[in-house]
Amino acid sequence: MNRNHVFDSNGPDMRLRGTAQQLFEKYLQLGRDATSSGDRVMAEGYFQHAEHYFRILNAMNQAQQQRDGQHQPRRFQQSSDPGDGADGPGGDQTNEMNGQMNGHALEGNEPEYDGPQPETREPA
Repeated sequence: MNRNHVFDSNGPDMRLRGTAQQLFEKYLQLGRDATSSGDRVMAEGYFQHAEHYFRILNAMNQAQQQRDGQHQPRRFQQSSDPGDGADGPGGDQTNEMNGQMNGHALEGNEPEYDGPQPETREPA
């Protein structure tokens, strides 16, 4: 289902037709109007319909994000192959950069961190 999918909605007192976004906005406005006219029961019905289409919008957005995440090519860091280093044979600079970027502290280059430390357990 895409964002342009048209819904036929049987509201509390009328039929509406439109996209999920349009129906959400319409029911929200109808709920506000009913509230301002003092009809709390009708307002609640409109707000419940608005919530329904709000949930549909959220589900569509989540599905779109998952599809986008699956279709995007993965971006890899520079190779840590010793022959591919930016500083010539040996690749010490590239290995050091990748080690720090991947969260691995290299000896002598450990970042200073005063926050909570993970609990370590000795093997049983």
